[in-house]
Amino acid sequence: MQVPNATAGGTSSSLFTIVASGIQAGSGSSVTRTYRVAMEGLNTIYKRLSASGAKILSVSPAGENTPTAPATTSSAPAPKAVTTTPASAPAPKKPHANVPVNTYKPKTPFMGTVTENYALVHEGGIGRVQHITFDLSGGDPQLEYVEGQSIGIIPEGEDAKGKPHKLRLYSIASTRHGDDLKDNTVSLCVRQLEYKNDAGDQIYGVCSTFLCDIEPGSKVKITGPVGKEMLLPEDEDANIIMLATGTGIAPMRTYLRRMFEPRERDANGWTFRGKAWLFMGAPKTPNLLYDADFEHYEREFPDNFRYTKAISREQQNAKGGRMYIQDRVLEHADEIFSMIENPKTHVYMCGLRGMEPGIDEAMSAAAAAKGLDWSELRPQLKKADRWHVETY
Repeated sequence: MQVPNATAGGTSSSLFTIVASGIQAGSGSSVTRTYRVAMEGLNTIYKRLSASGAKILSVSPAGENTPTAPATTSSAPAPKAVTTTPASAPAPKKPHANVPVNTYKPKTPFMGTVTENYALVHEGGIGRVQHITFDLSGGDPQLEYVEGQSIGIIPEGEDAKGKPHKLRLYSIASTRHGDDLKDNTVSLCVRQLEYKNDAGDQIYGVCSTFLCDIEPGSKVKITGPVGKEMLLPEDEDANIIMLATGTGIAPMRTYLRRMFEPRERDANGWTFRGKAWLFMGAPKTPNLLYDADFEHYEREFPDNFRYTKAISREQQNAKGGRMYIQDRVLEHADEIFSMIENPKTHVYMCGLRGMEPGIDEAMSAAAAAKGLDWSELRPQLKKADRWHVETY
């Protein structure tokens, strides 16, 4: 059964206002923030604030007067005065320092249960891509993850040498709360690998075929989570440019659900206010994965989300050739670089490794048109944690 398209509703009528104080990432300054959260999201926001080192100053039903001074609850200690002396200021935490990594390792994997497995490629499309969900309930410790991470899957069976198959990594396609927002599932977007060897025989990928064929109720060995390269910034005003082909859409789906699903926004206490722009590449329209959801977000949030498609076998570029994602980058070069000039802009690229040279060529040409050297600019963006790439 396919997950229904995103809806604009679904907000709980029981809302609470949380006031918390913590250290602002990168500055060492103490800041007080207010979060508006649905009842079912209270536990999640408590965990996130606690993990970040923030102190919860007050919790009250939305609609009541929100305290304006930090010292409003007897259980919370009075905040320390902020000093301007650099030597006495606490060292800022590294970005994403509290992100879970390798909770489960290959020798001691978590046994997840498949709850759903449905096709993502529509009739007339090329290849086979499945959306697969696993139940993570009962883990000790619980397997938790955040948007942009990956998990490992160890397929059943043995290789040609009689040894157990090695794990394969897959980008997570669900937010930390899972597709059903119950905090106990994880989803993957898996394409069945198929190719012909030198002898002309049709070969199918071991793990991808195992996953694409798996039935609900089956047990699967899961490791991880791993990865910090593709994590979103915490800044609600950040701008996010996404470049994806094929199943590289998986992390982008997690970002967009976090940004624009109303129940996700309530659960996270994180309201995205920046600009998000997705460039999606596919061979044919039926291969545009999660397309209906993204079109829905674009209709509901026209000021915050833009969706640009490159359909190689159906569209032509300016030279009359096939339309690839790098052609779309060239078309919108001025706008893209105007966004990149803003220090709040991050670029994320995910998909087959073969997409990188084309994107680099397009960015080089676009940068040159503005008198910039892309070979110098890209390392600067990478060093500033604003250029994120995960290809395979």
